[in-house]
Amino acid sequence: MTFTEDEQSRIIEMSWEDRTPFEAIHEQFGMGESEVIAFMRRHLKPASFKRWRARVSGRNTKHQELRSPEISRGYCRTQYKQR
Repeated sequence: MTFTEDEQSRIIEMSWEDRTPFEAIHEQFGMGESEVIAFMRRHLKPASFKRWRARVSGRNTKHQELRSPEISRGYCRTQYKQR
């Protein structure tokens, strides 16, 4: 798949966000979890990729079926507010 720079930036941003599940990335960009991992490996520096993998590995909020049913949004309430 070929993505614009803006799309690449958004995929990376969504991947780093704790509350954005891989399913949301798949819905918007058609990339499954393994494709997101490969994408991140290509687009991040090795140390950044290792930090990202450590951060998302086993994180319940990155997988829709593991999330608490109380979480119905994909981002923090204050994430997109104007400051």
